[in-house]
Amino acid sequence: MKKNRKNRLSNCSLVLIVIFFFTTIKIMANPIDSLKVDVEVSEFIYENASFPQSHASTIAETDEGLVAAWFGGTHEKHPDVSIYSSIRTEEGWSSPHKIADGVINDTLRYPCWNPVLYKVPNGSLMLFYKVGPTVEEWWGMVKESADNGKTWSEAQRLPEGLLGPIKNKPVLINDSILIAPSSTESKTEYDWRVHFEISKDFGKTWKFVGPISEENKYNIIQPSILHYNDGRLQMLARSNHDFVMSSWSEDNGETWSEPEPTMLPNPNSGTDAVTLQSGLQLIVYNNSKREVGKNGGPRTALNIAMSEDGVNWKMIYTLEDTTPGEFSYPAVIQGKNGDIHITYTYNRDTIKYVRLRII
Repeated sequence: MKKNRKNRLSNCSLVLIVIFFFTTIKIMANPIDSLKVDVEVSEFIYENASFPQSHASTIAETDEGLVAAWFGGTHEKHPDVSIYSSIRTEEGWSSPHKIADGVINDTLRYPCWNPVLYKVPNGSLMLFYKVGPTVEEWWGMVKESADNGKTWSEAQRLPEGLLGPIKNKPVLINDSILIAPSSTESKTEYDWRVHFEISKDFGKTWKFVGPISEENKYNIIQPSILHYNDGRLQMLARSNHDFVMSSWSEDNGETWSEPEPTMLPNPNSGTDAVTLQSGLQLIVYNNSKREVGKNGGPRTALNIAMSEDGVNWKMIYTLEDTTPGEFSYPAVIQGKNGDIHITYTYNRDTIKYVRLRII
């Protein structure tokens, strides 16, 4: 009798050990750990242009390929700063072509800022951008292209109070809800606030949501949006608090949680993120913090990190790490074939394009 009891105890112990072993393996297993980055293309969109500086690029995939845009001119804030674009064909990128400017009349002209491209499913290619003397005073503009970026409609000003996507691409939820991540910067005090502009008719009308933070503990701008299989949305935003900030929505962007810091550092510089077809999340960001006594930090290195849950992130690749240098304001999308397309500012001299696969 004692022997049988001893055998049963031994068998139970063995079962517990096996369960513990496989549970531990499951907990430790992380699909991101085994991923590798295969860079297929790394190139400048242009090497010669009529303007000396470029910044704040955006990229979209159309039925015919890729279209990129950015603002270029003498320098940021100069009245001659306009929106330029290039189309990628099998021969490479086309020469930069001006597609929007801030000319008001014969004697008045304002700089352009932060273009954002978005391809409406089975529809036109939209270009959102800002015009105005300063970031605090700018207003939203929009153009459309019916031929995948070759020609553009006349510019239209967005309705009063709307700015459009402020830096990063809109995200389509449930095939019907277009959410544009946006933000404002106060003219009178250091007050950055994130809000969202939601459209159910692909930009014909918009609903303003926010600012999302009631407590306003953090200064945050330039959000991007991720989505999860359980229906939740996540916002990731630039801040001047040393870290990328995060907020969550469980009702398709109608309400959002109070923003909180992530584990990702931020030197007060723009980021962009995308939900991959696999369900994993990817962010392109500067892996640095503010310098002591300053409101910003080095915009190098430029890195890629991935996450399953939006909370735990792992850096998987370094795009740039030259010091000194500025590699900033990334834009990232995933193409229909799974390729990941990234553009970013390269020392304000040009725009760099990288195509890669996660394998």
